[in-house]
Amino acid sequence: MVRIEGALSYFFENKTGLKKGDPSSPILFNLLLQKVIQSIKMVPSGIMIGREQLNVLAHADDIALIGKNEIEIRKRFVEMENIARKFGLQINQEKTKYMIVERKNNLKKNKIGHLKTKNYKFERVENFKYLGVVLNEDNNNQIDLQERIKNVTKHIYDTEIF
Repeated sequence: MVRIEGALSYFFENKTGLKKGDPSSPILFNLLLQKVIQSIKMVPSGIMIGREQLNVLAHADDIALIGKNEIEIRKRFVEMENIARKFGLQINQEKTKYMIVERKNNLKKNKIGHLKTKNYKFERVENFKYLGVVLNEDNNNQIDLQERIKNVTKHIYDTEIF
């Protein structure tokens, strides 16, 4: 159904999708992804930051699921994947990783290599870049700071005029 000037059209099914490069593709994708994210946010879980319960961060198609433990993350992922599948969206297993962050560094003792769900197997990483910021399981910002310094230094040398 489509709403035009306040009136709803009759129901129709689109079986062909959009052409690659169609200007409405990003808009429709964002609308679908927003629906998926809203569904995830409705389930109480994650961590408390102030008075807010936080279980998902999203920007464009970059999504970070947040939970207190692997069981919570696995459950959240299965929920997200089920909702996404209803809209015809698929999770890219190759681009999806997971990381555990704790205040105390007792992570080295219990290194689990992969997070497994019914249909997926995700690699555990010690750090990754999310929205330009390097995050790591030790909750230490040194890697991110070193990368930023390296980028600034490179930029200075690249733009120097001799």
